[in-house]
Amino acid sequence: MKICCIGAGYVGGPTMAMIALKAPDIEVRVVDMNAARIAAWNSDTLPIYEPGLDEVVRQVRGRNLHFSTDVHGAIKAADIIFVAVNTPTKTYGVGAGRAADLRFIESVARTIAEQATSPKIIVEKSTIPVKTAETIKDILSANAHGLQFEVLSNPEFLAEGTAIADLQVPDRVLIGGERTPGGEQAIKTLAEVYARWVPRDRIITTNLWSSELSKLVANAFLAQRISSINSISALCEATGADVDEVANAIGRDARIGPKFLKASVGFGGSCFQKDILNLVYLCDHFGLPEVAAYWEGVVKMNDWQKRRFATKIVRSLFNSVADKKIAVLGFAFKKDTNDTRESAAISVCRDLLGEQARVSVYDPKVPVDEIRRDVLGTERMEPRLAVVSTVLEAVTGAHAVAIVTEWDEFKNLDFAAIYSVMQKPAFVFDGRNILNLDKLRSLGFRAYGIGK
Repeated sequence: MKICCIGAGYVGGPTMAMIALKAPDIEVRVVDMNAARIAAWNSDTLPIYEPGLDEVVRQVRGRNLHFSTDVHGAIKAADIIFVAVNTPTKTYGVGAGRAADLRFIESVARTIAEQATSPKIIVEKSTIPVKTAETIKDILSANAHGLQFEVLSNPEFLAEGTAIADLQVPDRVLIGGERTPGGEQAIKTLAEVYARWVPRDRIITTNLWSSELSKLVANAFLAQRISSINSISALCEATGADVDEVANAIGRDARIGPKFLKASVGFGGSCFQKDILNLVYLCDHFGLPEVAAYWEGVVKMNDWQKRRFATKIVRSLFNSVADKKIAVLGFAFKKDTNDTRESAAISVCRDLLGEQARVSVYDPKVPVDEIRRDVLGTERMEPRLAVVSTVLEAVTGAHAVAIVTEWDEFKNLDFAAIYSVMQKPAFVFDGRNILNLDKLRSLGFRAYGIGK
């Protein structure tokens, strides 16, 4: 069997590496038009950071895992084609700000139809709105030259930072297909690939539309829990309650459970906000404005939580941060990844710069150019934004330290030494609740957490 994956990003790269590792008899080829990205996959410095990924790639690259820009050749040779291209939120036209931009999905479908010379199984791996498979099938059937294509939905449920562990021992593998003989056979073929290492009872099969919708709903429910506890964090601060104690108490209820009840500066990442906005758009499209408004509230709460954190910094520093240095520790949207998409740090940095602060950013994995581009865009230069290579450089002369990403190294910093090089009074704002505030206060800091 030969598998091709179009798209060498956060989904395609790790997923195909794991398939290659667990199924050494299958030839796996990851293709992308971005030559620099493919070169990075073929180098000693992978384009994405994910714990354990480097070791997996090194085991199989050059054996049965290959990275290439030869999209056409890979399509011709493949039996199964995974589509893992980007599906960002539209920034223009109908549905701008909410609907998914499917231009890359459509482009891939047309390329497959043009290049394929034998029947294929097409697997949607990108996060896409319900009924996207219909679009893919329409394009394929109109250009297939008599070839038979089966379209499956196989959404990814990886959490960045734990993607390799998630791939090795997934909660479930979801495969959706048409309830036709061809569709059932395609489902069986893909299921047999995953069954090399995933127990059969964890491989769930559904119809196409249930599978497509399940991905959006799963992310919406997870994001909803984060926004829910973040809304309570504001109430905790107003009443003297401790949000961690509240979360622990309600998480002990077996009907609720403890996961995704960690209050923070706000959620980020490539999926949560995009998928909820997509869900909102779908609800409006199908005439369900009340449902749309309900889910839109999850995103609004998350945006408010980011603004509230920046506002807390300004108000605590005597209602002005103009010309004051603020050290922002962490820029990735979560620890153990270099992904910055929708990171809370972007919003926090922009708000502080808008207040005329001098912002000094340190992150152990995110490149300097990416931080500057995310905060400022491609055209602007801003002398008040510094991106530094050490924590010490970030905090020296700072009036405040803001923890925005929960990197493990921030839990064990020498805060006594940090206090000695900061302006006084020295402030710490823990946006991830990973620090001991009482210990910080004993050192002399004015320390604040989320919901504390």
